[in-house]
Amino acid sequence: MLVVMDAHATPEDIQAVCTVIEDMGLQANTMPGPTRTAIGITGNQGAIAEAARLKLMPGVRDVIRVTAPYKLVSREYREADTIIEINGVQIGGPSLVVMAGPCSIEGREQLLSTAEAVKAAGATILRGGAFKPRTSPYSFQGMGEDGLKLLAEARELTGMPVITEVMDTEQVDLVAEYADILQLGARNMQNFALLKRVGRTRRPVMLKRGLSSTVKDWLLSAEYIMAEGNQAVILCERGIRTFDDHSRGTFDLSVVPVLRELTHLPIIVDPSHATGRWQSILPMSRAGIASGADGLMIEVHPNPAEAWSDGEQSLLPERFVELMEQVERIADAMDRPIQGRTKAAAI
Repeated sequence: MLVVMDAHATPEDIQAVCTVIEDMGLQANTMPGPTRTAIGITGNQGAIAEAARLKLMPGVRDVIRVTAPYKLVSREYREADTIIEINGVQIGGPSLVVMAGPCSIEGREQLLSTAEAVKAAGATILRGGAFKPRTSPYSFQGMGEDGLKLLAEARELTGMPVITEVMDTEQVDLVAEYADILQLGARNMQNFALLKRVGRTRRPVMLKRGLSSTVKDWLLSAEYIMAEGNQAVILCERGIRTFDDHSRGTFDLSVVPVLRELTHLPIIVDPSHATGRWQSILPMSRAGIASGADGLMIEVHPNPAEAWSDGEQSLLPERFVELMEQVERIADAMDRPIQGRTKAAAI
């Protein structure tokens, strides 16, 4: 259920409503908006008996039943788009964001040279894996905390916020110490203990769609995070598993406009993991921006042929420059400039 406050409601009015909700044994989730505040009610198993009482309280404009199974992530709960700001970079705002970097952190020179290259091309967030979930137990599993320290050094060098994956509950505090954004991979989309644990941090979380997950599954997983109090959730489409095998996954860009209707959360698309082929990344990046996504996540490596993981889906820095040039033209046509993309970068 959602309590919509009047535009002129005072902080005391809002607190009084929250107090009544909590006295019912429920949770009050305050969501300030551009013109008025809404208070989402969670924890109820059915209709709220005292809903009529709430409607009569000072400052209350309306009490609305949220019909979607996910509440806090629903567009019914929050009409305005959520904008997440990290060190001056906005995700979900009027301009687009590009996250780029290596799949795995392999060493200092590899990471720092890639960070400088993607920043020069216009990327505003650095990606890099310190812990890697691999299909084979014999594959490279990541550098661990040493990789996190290198990410922090790259942030100091470039000024870019950093995003990296956290794989289990025991890693959350460690990764949160170094990273600006916590990434939950496709295999962990329904790891409910991990969803709850990152929900109790105050780091933004990027939740990748599971390999065979429906939109409802995905949004309910985001609900787990938000129900723990963390409102800074980013959704990432990274391809789903279907019967076809022409690419690593099927890049479901049709989900972007559907998500726009259903949720207020920012949407990132990852053509690198979705396609698994560097040749497909550029055209699918153009398509991703045209579909209405808020940004891209791209794998870049100085020498993909010798990458320790996913070299076949990593771009050379010069190809990333070409991608940014082409994507910028699509973005301009949609009146959504790319953050970090200056005239100097475009020349």
